[in-house]
Amino acid sequence: MKYNVLAILVAMNLLVSMVACNSGPGSSATAQAARNPGTEQAVADAIDVYIYGYSLVTMDMTRRQMTNVATPDGGHAPMGQLVRMRTYPPPEYHAVTAPNADTLYTMSWLDVSTEPWILSVPDMGDRYYLLPMLSGWTDVFQVPGKRTTGDKAAKYAITGPNWSGTLPAGVTEYKSPTGLVWILGRIYCTGTPDDYNKVHALQDKFSLVPLSSYGKPYTPPADTVDPNFDMKTAVRDQVDAMSLNDYFSYLARLLKTNPPAAADAPMVEKMKALGLEPGKDFDPSKLAALDQQSLQGVPKQAQAKIMAYFGQAGKSLNGWAYFTKTGLYGTDYLDRAFITAVGLGANRPQDAIYPTSQKDADGQDYNGASKNYVIHFDKGQMPPVNGFWSITMYDKDYFFVPNSLNRYTLSARNKFVTNADGSVDLYLQADSPGKAKEANWLPAPKAQFIPMMRLYWPKETPPSIIDGTWKPPAITVAK
Repeated sequence: MKYNVLAILVAMNLLVSMVACNSGPGSSATAQAARNPGTEQAVADAIDVYIYGYSLVTMDMTRRQMTNVATPDGGHAPMGQLVRMRTYPPPEYHAVTAPNADTLYTMSWLDVSTEPWILSVPDMGDRYYLLPMLSGWTDVFQVPGKRTTGDKAAKYAITGPNWSGTLPAGVTEYKSPTGLVWILGRIYCTGTPDDYNKVHALQDKFSLVPLSSYGKPYTPPADTVDPNFDMKTAVRDQVDAMSLNDYFSYLARLLKTNPPAAADAPMVEKMKALGLEPGKDFDPSKLAALDQQSLQGVPKQAQAKIMAYFGQAGKSLNGWAYFTKTGLYGTDYLDRAFITAVGLGANRPQDAIYPTSQKDADGQDYNGASKNYVIHFDKGQMPPVNGFWSITMYDKDYFFVPNSLNRYTLSARNKFVTNADGSVDLYLQADSPGKAKEANWLPAPKAQFIPMMRLYWPKETPPSIIDGTWKPPAITVAK
């Protein structure tokens, strides 16, 4: 959650240009590698392997930071225990960028390498929810929820890649390709006190136990807190600061319980040549004979390549940028690494798409101090979803904007004032557009701001944002 595309986009161009200055064709490391063909190939392969492993290393570092507590709190819980987030973040909450004002999270980190875990889900009634289960490589390998499995009570056994055995009756097996699993559940909530209570009652009915304790009284064992682990520095910054040897050593440890897929065979061969063999510790001697100055530049070069991928991956329509290839990556390791860097925990596009806009229709930064803005939806052209949609207002740093209405989003749950022809105008501005239009007002700061649209369970038949037959309308300066 701390790796959101919104926050990264702000600094992306600066980051890429800074890194490029240190790792471009004229850099001493690259020049040295050019004089040594063996090192040159090793550097190229090491960059590929670094990118390949980026999602797994980042996932595990995130797990460590989110589970390094003795008991569950608002956003952390020990391994195998559920985090039940009870409210939307308040506007002063700045720990996580681009906070959500649509759903409450219910999540957990699991180690299924030695034993399956059983997740029990209550009857959700007509409540929209989804429970994406991510492998260590960030692929959403299963996503029970209203779209896929319906709303009835269910029990799921999440099993590891090498597990075989018998499960209790009535339990559906979901086999994870890795030992590491992140359940990142979301439950729709309107944010009213009454609806908070209703969602809390549902959250309290979720349960998670190891198979060996299923059907028995279960108390999670006490967990040990690592006082030396950095709980303040952003995970991405910690990963990016690793030396190549430290990074490869970490990756090697993770590969023991999070094996490569069969389709990764060519990459596995590259890893072996660099001293990385799945199931074994990293062998640094393979790199020791090569030019160390050249190898030291690999992390920065790989990071630059990951971040530069934005220009290839994102779609841009009417000033909105968004991604439709998330959650399932196959052998597109660069795409996977990029989404890991900027949007860890991304859903499959069939579950959610997040268009984000940084410029108005004239290509200018949004500025609530001097301009008012309008989003115009023609009749019948509101965002086409089976779940819900919303538009959230963020300041330039991607945090909620405090305002007199305590309103941070406009969404399908609002009752809008329509125009005579059935169209709808939504107003993004600092001051009220007047009582008659206030129902359509999304308060903005008197400064730069960023609007973000969320489409949960977008329609897959026209009109659809997935195939481009529906396009988010441009945001224009009010006349």
